[in-house]
Amino acid sequence: MTPEFSRLLDVRQIEGKHVRLSPNEAERAALTERFLLVQIDELVAELDLSTSEREGGFRVEARGTLKAEIVQPCAVSAEDVPVSIDEPLFFRFVPMATDYAPDEEVELTADELDEIEYEGTHVDIGEAVAQSLALAIDPFLTGPEADTARKAAGLGTPEDSGPFAALKGLKLGGE
Repeated sequence: MTPEFSRLLDVRQIEGKHVRLSPNEAERAALTERFLLVQIDELVAELDLSTSEREGGFRVEARGTLKAEIVQPCAVSAEDVPVSIDEPLFFRFVPMATDYAPDEEVELTADELDEIEYEGTHVDIGEAVAQSLALAIDPFLTGPEADTARKAAGLGTPEDSGPFAALKGLKLGGE
């Protein structure tokens, strides 16, 4: 299955390049549906690319920024809430490892945690950007009408029902 915002780049031809990625209207609509948003008005990733030789192929690093203007539903009231996203991006693509057994335990260093494996000669920088957008979306976003919606549904605020709610009424001191 091809991702909604696929941008394949040949690892042999990207050293020192700067890329600007922005999905078209149909891709934005597909990403909106995938991430359960109301709409994506704008999504732009600016990335500087570099490569280095590595056993089995090229290691590709992409550094830059992700800027987006989205509208997502409030987690409580479902009202539309406009959100601006401005996030730094860093991706490291490495050739797929083939030297381990399926049930073998593999230890990763902190540096290896951010690696994205690829096969062949192309990396999908668009899908990496899309996944970064997903990570930047606040799944518990509340809008200005959230408290009104909670009250109308007979719910208290998170502070009223949390693990320390019972302690709220206690007073410190000699009273």
